[in-house]
Amino acid sequence: MASNLKYGVFGGGSWATAIVKMLCENLDEVGWYMRSVYAVEHIKKHKHNPEYLSSVEFNLQQLNLSNDINEMARYADVMIFVIPSAFMHSELEKLTEDINEKVIVSAVKGIIPESGKLVGEHFYDFYKIPIERIGVIAGPCHAEEVALERLSYLTISCGDPEMAQEIADQLSSDYIRTKTSDDIKGIEYAVMIKNVYAIAAGIAHGLGYGDNFQSVLMSNAIREMKRFIKNMHKMKRNINNSAYLGDLLVTGYSIFSRNRMFGNMIGKGYTVKSAMMEMKMVAEGYYATKSAYQLNKQNEKKAGIPIIDAVYSILYEGKNPKEVFQELTYKLD
Repeated sequence: MASNLKYGVFGGGSWATAIVKMLCENLDEVGWYMRSVYAVEHIKKHKHNPEYLSSVEFNLQQLNLSNDINEMARYADVMIFVIPSAFMHSELEKLTEDINEKVIVSAVKGIIPESGKLVGEHFYDFYKIPIERIGVIAGPCHAEEVALERLSYLTISCGDPEMAQEIADQLSSDYIRTKTSDDIKGIEYAVMIKNVYAIAAGIAHGLGYGDNFQSVLMSNAIREMKRFIKNMHKMKRNINNSAYLGDLLVTGYSIFSRNRMFGNMIGKGYTVKSAMMEMKMVAEGYYATKSAYQLNKQNEKKAGIPIIDAVYSILYEGKNPKEVFQELTYKLD
C-alpha cells in the first residue's frame, strides 16, 4: 500500500533493524536514526547493520540514515521508537524538535524507569501527544525470524483505528501478517511482562526443570498476565489472542529469546552483572521485572503475581534461584 507519510525508525538493535526491513518492503524511503556514528557509516559502506541481523542487506537508496535524532524527528511523520526502555529517557532528552503533530509508535518492551510510565503514557504526559496519535507494535515476532523471512505475525494498536491500519499495511508483506487492536495499554503491559516470564522460563531451564514444569509455568504465566493487566487497565480483551498468549509463548520458548537466555544463565549460577556482560545485548525483562513489581505494589488492589515476585527476588534481592523456584513450584497449579 502506497503511503504519503514518512516513516522513521529510532534505534539500532535487532528489532529496529527488523522493522526497517519490513518497512522497506513497502516504502520507497525509510528514515533510520541510530546513535552510533560507526553503525551508520558501516551501513552506508557495507549495506548491513554491523552488530545486529547482519545477514539483512539493505538497498541504500531506500534508507535515510542519520545519527542526529532531531534531523530524523523533522523528517518522520510516523516515529517508531525501538530504543531499550532503560535508555529512552536519555535519548529523548536530546530532542529539541516539536513532535506534537507526529504519530508516535512504541516497539519498546518496557516501562521508562525515570517516569515509571509506559512509553505511550510517557509521550502523552510529557510531550502532549494525543491518544489518537499513539500506537504500539506487538508480536509474536522475533527479529531473527524476520531476517530469515519466516512467516511472522504482528498486532498494531493505535488510538485512531485508521492509523493502526495504515501502520499495519506498511509492515505487511508475504512473510508478515498483521492485524489491529484497540487495547493500547493492555498490549504495552503484555509486551513488557512477557519478558519477565521468559526470564522465569530461562531460570527454570538453567536449574534443570523439564518440559512438564515449563508447561505449568507458562499456563500460570498467562493467567498471571491476565490478572496484572486487568488490574492496571480494565477493559474487555481476550488474553488468548496472539498479542498476549502468542507473544508470551514465543518469548518463553524460543532459542532467539534473549530474556530466556538471560534467565538460563542466572539459573546456571551467573550473577546478573556477569550474565549481562556475556550477553552483550539488553535483556528488557531485567528492567521490566522491577517495574512490574513496583507497579503492582503501588496498586491499591494488588494482583497475585507469584512468578514476577519470584524473578524479582532473584534479580533484585539476591535470593538463591534454586530455593526460590522450589518455593514457587508449590504456588503454581
